[in-house]
Amino acid sequence: MKEKVVLAYSGGLDTTAIIPWLKENYDYDVICVCIDVGQESELDGLEERAISSGASKCYVLDVVDEFCDDYIVPTVQAGAVYENKYLLGTSMARPLIGKVLVDIAHKEGATAICHGATGKGNDQVRFELAIKAFGPELKIIAAWRQDEWTMNSREEEIEYCKQHGINLPFSADSSYSRDRNLWHISHEGLELEEPANEPNYEHLLVLGTYPEKAPDEAEYVTMTFEKGVPKSLNGKEMKVSDIIRELNRLGGKHGIGIVDIVENRVVGMKSRGVYETPGGTILMEAHTQLEELILDRETLAFKKTIGDKFADVVYEGKWWSPLREALQAFIESTQERVTGEVKFKLYKGNIIKAGTTSPYSLYSESLASFTTGDLYDHKDAEGFINLFGLSTKVRAMLDSKRDN
Repeated sequence: MKEKVVLAYSGGLDTTAIIPWLKENYDYDVICVCIDVGQESELDGLEERAISSGASKCYVLDVVDEFCDDYIVPTVQAGAVYENKYLLGTSMARPLIGKVLVDIAHKEGATAICHGATGKGNDQVRFELAIKAFGPELKIIAAWRQDEWTMNSREEEIEYCKQHGINLPFSADSSYSRDRNLWHISHEGLELEEPANEPNYEHLLVLGTYPEKAPDEAEYVTMTFEKGVPKSLNGKEMKVSDIIRELNRLGGKHGIGIVDIVENRVVGMKSRGVYETPGGTILMEAHTQLEELILDRETLAFKKTIGDKFADVVYEGKWWSPLREALQAFIESTQERVTGEVKFKLYKGNIIKAGTTSPYSLYSESLASFTTGDLYDHKDAEGFINLFGLSTKVRAMLDSKRDN
C-alpha cells in the first residue's frame, strides 16, 4: 500500500494543484483535510473538488465552536492585539487547524502532513509548530519550499491542473490573497503591495461597508459577560459563535473593524494588508469597556503587559507552548469578576460607550464625585502629594545648589 499524506486543504488553487503534485512527485495516497473555522461559502463544493483532483478522501470538519470557545475567548480576555492593530484572526486559527491535521494523520496512519503556505509567510511557522507539538514523528512537506515545486504563478498552477485533467473555476486574473474565518477576513496583494496606494475598498471589502457609506443613524447594542465570557446580545442568550456572527452583521453594516496595517512578519519582513474584523472589534471593545470598571489599577496595567506578550506568542505560532499556558492562567484569574452588562452604539466606524454596569464594579460615586464624602477628605491629598513628589523636589533642590 502507498504511504498516506494528509493535506491541509482550503479548496483554493494552490492546495488543489498540490494534490496531483504530491501524487506525481512522492507517489502518496492523498487525504485532504479542510478545517471549518467559519469560511462559510468558501467550503461549497470543496469535497467534490478534492476527490475530482485526485484525493482518495476528503474530511471537512466543523470546529467553529471549539475555535470560538478555546481560542477566540482567551485571546479576547487577554486583550491581545498584535502591533496595536491586528486582532490575530489567522494567528488564532492555525494552531487548532494544525492539531486537527495531526489527529487525522494519526487516525489514517499517515506518515506525512503537507501544507500550501508559502516560504515568505507566517502560516508555515504556525502550522509546523502545531504539527511538531502533536505529531513530532510526522514528516512535514511544505510544497512551496520543495525543489520539486516549480510553479511560480497562478497561470502555471492552472496549466498544471489542466495537464492533469483538472478543470477548475479559477481564473488567472487579478485577485487578492485572502484568509477567512468566523473572526475576520484578511486581504493582501494587488494595490496593497505598495504602501503608498490607498486600498480600493469598493473592490476589496467582503464583510461590510466603509464608514463613509455606513448608515447615517446610530444603532444601540447591549451585551452581557460572565467571568469574561460573552453570554448575551441585545437581551438574547447565545453561544459565543452566534454572538460573533451577529456582531459581524452589525459591525459590517456600520463600517466597524477595518484596519490597514504594515506589520512585521515572524520571518523578518514587513507586509501590508487590510483586515476586516467587524464582530471581533466590537467584542474586544465591549470586553475592555467592562474590565475598566472592574479591575484595579495595578492589575489592569500589568494585564496590558501580559496581553501584549500573549499577542506576540499567538502571532508567532507558539500557542502550544508552556508560556502561552502560563500567560492564559494569569489572564483567567483576572476574569473571575468580569461580569456585567455593556451598552454602546455603532456609528460610521465608531463604537461609542452608552453605559456599563457590574455587580463587581470598583467605581464609587461618593468617592469620584467632587463633594467630600466619608471615605475621602480632600485635605488628605496634601500629605500624599508631598511624599509622592519628594524625589522630584529633592532633585530640583540639589540641582539648584550645584548650579550655584
